[in-house]
Amino acid sequence: MHTQKIVLNQERNVTLTIYLQEIGEQYLRIRKRPAVLILPGGGYQFCADSEGEPVALEYLTSGFQAFVLRYSVGKDAVWPNPLNDYETAMEYILAHADEWHIFPEEIAVVGFSAGGHLAACAATMAKHKPSAAILGYAATIKNFISICAPNAPGPVDAVDRKTCPCFVFATRNDKVVPAENTLQFINALYTNGISFESHIYGYGPHGFSTVNPTIQDSSVLCSRAPHWVADSMEWLWDIWGNIDAEPDRKPRCARTVGGNYGEFLSIECTTDCVLKSDSAKELLRSLGMGELLSSMENLKGSNIVLRQILEYTQLSDEQIIEIDTLLSKISNPQ
Repeated sequence: MHTQKIVLNQERNVTLTIYLQEIGEQYLRIRKRPAVLILPGGGYQFCADSEGEPVALEYLTSGFQAFVLRYSVGKDAVWPNPLNDYETAMEYILAHADEWHIFPEEIAVVGFSAGGHLAACAATMAKHKPSAAILGYAATIKNFISICAPNAPGPVDAVDRKTCPCFVFATRNDKVVPAENTLQFINALYTNGISFESHIYGYGPHGFSTVNPTIQDSSVLCSRAPHWVADSMEWLWDIWGNIDAEPDRKPRCARTVGGNYGEFLSIECTTDCVLKSDSAKELLRSLGMGELLSSMENLKGSNIVLRQILEYTQLSDEQIIEIDTLLSKISNPQ
């Protein structure tokens, strides 16, 4: 393993610690690795050691390259300095992706508490969004985060259909960052059709990190809470496809749930969604489906998926696939 610390901003003491593994040879078919960018918590006053390297080592053992960002804190945490630090770190990683054998489209952000707030902001509003976000007991409500970071935005309000898939976890009785932060963020993801997995454990203190016994007394924490580490890794394999399945990796979980939330149309969209696009209607007419369009107009408000209508008309599988391919070139108007 190779480790190195890079200074990204000397004036604000912003650093990126790099943890890299080899590829090839004894690593079978692995030619590249996914990566995680870890953002420790600390109320924007410091970056907690317990949520930095210990977390990186957990992901390293499962095949990830890992990075720990110590972003602007204290008097330097004036927004948007922390988000700018994230952008700088992501740009640095992407610029070295080939050298470090990283899949550039498979970089997840992992954030805790205030670092979870920063990770949620990265997932919702950054220029260089991660492809997935893992948020541990994250502060996501604007009024709440303003206590320690005045003028910082609330990522709950920024969730939209371009937000990346998220894995979120917290404890029900967290006295530092109430579970309401997680619940509201989950609801925003659900409303926008973004894939997510959530775990709100029955009880436990704030800041439990990986629940390593040298960090956290496990006797005061729900016995299932340590599972988040393994669960989050399994979830990432669902999002990206298992690394040991190269070169034929296939995701098991889509970025969005339901066709209506994609960037482009598909036969998985509801008929109401398709009817909002003049281009889609013109396409169906050009394929001799004027009667089908009339039927769709009569079904407004029914939330019937276009695939069901096409199958009911007894089109062949090849015809349905062709329609899906053509629709995938038309932007979703919703």
